Amino acid sequence: NGYKVYWSDGGQLSPERADAVIAEIAESGGFDGLRTMTEQEALDQNLLHYIGEEVLSKYIEKVKSLCIDKALAAKEGKELKVIYTPIHGSGNKPVRRVLKELGFEDVQVVPEQELPDPGFPTVEYPNPEDKAAFTLAIKQAQENGADLIIGTDPDCDRVGVVVKNKAGEYIILSGNETGALLVHYILSALKTQNSLPKNGCIVKTIVTSELGRKIADSFDITTMDTLTGFKFIAEKIQEFQETNSHTFLLGFEESYGYSAGDFVRDKDAVIASMLICEMAAYYYSKGMTLYEGLLAIWEEYGYFAESLKSKQMPGKEGMEKVKVLMDNLRGSQLQEVGGVKLTQIEDYQTSQRDNLETGKIEEIDLPVSNVLKYKLEDESWFAIRPSGTEPKVKLYFSVIGDTQQEAEEKNKRLMEAVSELM
Repeated sequence: NGYKVYWSDGGQLSPERADAVIAEIAESGGFDGLRTMTEQEALDQNLLHYIGEEVLSKYIEKVKSLCIDKALAAKEGKELKVIYTPIHGSGNKPVRRVLKELGFEDVQVVPEQELPDPGFPTVEYPNPEDKAAFTLAIKQAQENGADLIIGTDPDCDRVGVVVKNKAGEYIILSGNETGALLVHYILSALKTQNSLPKNGCIVKTIVTSELGRKIADSFDITTMDTLTGFKFIAEKIQEFQETNSHTFLLGFEESYGYSAGDFVRDKDAVIASMLICEMAAYYYSKGMTLYEGLLAIWEEYGYFAESLKSKQMPGKEGMEKVKVLMDNLRGSQLQEVGGVKLTQIEDYQTSQRDNLETGKIEEIDLPVSNVLKYKLEDESWFAIRPSGTEPKVKLYFSVIGDTQQEAEEKNKRLMEAVSELM
């Protein structure tokens, strides 16, 4: 359990600021000496403020301002059939309000999951990455012939997307796939309107697919990487504002977090849901589904396949096993994986990028983090990162193929080869 702490710029605390806050808490001597007051006393002393309709309305208007083509949304939104589930969380009112005010008239909520409920009675895990969380939504979509399903997590900062594939089956898109679709739609729509800024920038994490970068490159738009965690993406928004160096267009991560605009300094599923529905409306106007839009992107930029695997290190020695594993990998002289030559090794703990082809070592300009990333000759890559809270490591995989089947097969082979290294 825990909670997020935000700084005055609206972003989560940086590691340095978090350490300072923790040190201050440690010096306080625990909870025994803390002064307390009642809710009414806090209100009377102007120390407690409740957010009212004025702030909410301003937020809703700012979200709607990020809709790139309002005429498209209003026109196609009348016909596009959307099923939405807040999965017993906080997204119900803001998501539906934004969509309704933009003209999306056929948005049906999953009634069993509409109201907030901390017990989450209809799901095992209220996680939009898990297709099981969409069981009720998919059933409702099948009954109503819906074009799109979106589901937000309990605190409404992540969103999952379910679409029909060519066989008519509802499938959940990965965070990487949704992110690539958003990059392509946003850049295409802005270019069509002659409003794509030359200094525009896409920001993603180091364990997120490179498909977004490939798309951005084709529009002459910069892509920047950050460490895992949306707070690092949000730091870029603040940096861009202070330096006027870039215009923030989209931030996204493979774990279903997205945001656009500069007024929210964290992932935001209200913004993302609005953009996803606008994007679906665009493809609907072309007689295409979102899945067909993804296939078109793959056809142009290459078929990408990604996966995530967690390796548990159980027992009280688990954390030490994780440390030994990372130390052994750093000490190994890996030259190839699964018969494919390694070209680069990035060690974010030493902030060094080792180019195995040239022998050149470059500095990585990111905060120190215990992550290893390996890049292969065929543009595949994998990364290894210990969990910060559990005795396990997370392994991220990404490959490119000439067909979807080839990419999936390559991804499976890479996972097997890396598992042998473990």
